[in-house]
Amino acid sequence: MTTSPRSGADILDLAPVMPVVVISDAETAVPLARALVAGGLPGIEVTLRTPAALEAIERIAAEVPEAVVGAGTVVAPGQARAAAEAGARFLVSPGCTADLASAMADTGLPFLPGVGTVSEAMALLERGLSALKFFPAEAAGGAAFLKSLAGPLPQVRFCPTGGITAASAPSYLALANVGCVGGSWLTPAELVSAGDWGRVTRLAEEAAAL
Repeated sequence: MTTSPRSGADILDLAPVMPVVVISDAETAVPLARALVAGGLPGIEVTLRTPAALEAIERIAAEVPEAVVGAGTVVAPGQARAAAEAGARFLVSPGCTADLASAMADTGLPFLPGVGTVSEAMALLERGLSALKFFPAEAAGGAAFLKSLAGPLPQVRFCPTGGITAASAPSYLALANVGCVGGSWLTPAELVSAGDWGRVTRLAEEAAAL
């Protein structure tokens, strides 16, 4: 089993790319996770955007111990608790309220709260949180925005997510305050529905080499 992350910083250090996956059929969860792990990406963010998401997390946690499965798109306190009970080993939110931050902390799991502005990042710093998700990355200013934050907020590290591609990922990963990027390009719906796990592994290998 891959060591569980103990902090937000550990989540950022799992791999250069965090696959952000939407699973509509829980039957695909295990082979999908195995394909990503085989390609060198153990950290997998399963977004809570579908009815199958929690079952998908349960299956990956039970059957793919070498994967570090987390729950993404956590937008309500109850979702944080449900994800923890399903076996998630970390949590990720697109934005963050005070109640949500408290609920994620209460699970005992490491988490990446989402921010899109300087003030939001400063508010989370006041709570002692310095490993954050930057979302929606491309729409909110991209790599140039994050580069500009390194001066006033040098202690913060980010996982930018949202609109990032294999082509744009290197510009983010070159920044000192970026630990990893989140990407949905690794698991396109057509490959998942076709069960083309070999192609998913190849995409993961390319991402792991960034």
